[in-house]
Amino acid sequence: MSVISNTAPARAGAVTDPIKVMVVDDSVVVRGLVSRWIDEDPALAVVSAHRNGKLAVEDIVRSDPDVVILDIEMPELDGLAALPQMLKKKPNLVVIMASTLTRRNAETSLRALSLGAADYVPKPESNSGVTTSTEFRRELTEKVKSLGQRVRSRGRTGLHQAKPGQAAPARPASAPTPAKPAFTTRPYSRVAPRVLVIGSSTGGPQALAEVFKHIGPAMSRVPVLITQHMPPTFTSILAEHIAKTAARPCAEAEDGEPVMPGRIYVARGGMHMLIQKAASGAVIRLSDSAPVNFCKPAVDPFFKSAVDVYGSAILAAVLTGMGNDGADGAAAISAAGGSVIAQDEETSVVWGMPGATAKSGVCSDVLALKEIGPKLARIIGGGRP
Repeated sequence: MSVISNTAPARAGAVTDPIKVMVVDDSVVVRGLVSRWIDEDPALAVVSAHRNGKLAVEDIVRSDPDVVILDIEMPELDGLAALPQMLKKKPNLVVIMASTLTRRNAETSLRALSLGAADYVPKPESNSGVTTSTEFRRELTEKVKSLGQRVRSRGRTGLHQAKPGQAAPARPASAPTPAKPAFTTRPYSRVAPRVLVIGSSTGGPQALAEVFKHIGPAMSRVPVLITQHMPPTFTSILAEHIAKTAARPCAEAEDGEPVMPGRIYVARGGMHMLIQKAASGAVIRLSDSAPVNFCKPAVDPFFKSAVDVYGSAILAAVLTGMGNDGADGAAAISAAGGSVIAQDEETSVVWGMPGATAKSGVCSDVLALKEIGPKLARIIGGGRP
């Protein structure tokens, strides 16, 4: 039987309205283990579990989950094929792809993001690996809670960013337009930027694609360096996608590589990317030191290292993502006289990183995603902010 009934008595201490989760995986071991993890968290509840995409699609309306954890490789109907069918039945459903770290699955996961998946979680290659990986459990449950709370706070509207060329999802007529929060901002640097640094996490690949549509033609004057929270394999594929979007050279950073204008460097999964002064200007250093803010690569050490090299000539952007990674680094950039732009809450998949940065009062602007690329391009090109 592939369906887990949700008619059990409420657990002691459980919240009255937990986030409802559907688990879809062809491994009975993984289904059972992930379902147990979800049910052990009082903020979450499993409403159904299925062995393939076909059964999940058929059950999506009846179970009415807030979040679906969706495996990629399954019989009858795989995750990528099931995804659009699920979103057609529930347009604002949160779907988190779960896949092992093969190049093929990484490609599929990034493709799923373009089709409407909210995020992905790298899964250990074996069932025993899943059983023993505390990191996989922590990341999975954190993302389920964060994304599930996000869609509920928006009244089940507007979680997914609009695809390029599409309008953002409309709010129900009865929903009032929220007042734009006021943030303490700082003036933009008077120094022309010599580098653009970007930090992002959940929702980052989609946001980066939107930004690079605009800044690619303008970036002949500056290098662009990106730390996106991603595992190995995923970052190399992300770099390939960005290169196509920006029409600029883009690759994973190499240790000792010179930082050159017109090029895009992506931090490697599993390594921190730092910038270091050199006789020729600046070089990249990769560090295998401990995770920062549970992340590796992390944005904070990356941003702080840029301050030592570029000072007030830094232009930084903090895009959508969970947690608060990047806020301390953005504060260091601002204190050095550089400029920081954060993505606004409405267009962020998760307003953790940019929210923490915006609330700290170190930003020169807090902008909607569609405004960030044109603004960066204008500043890089020598125009007024």
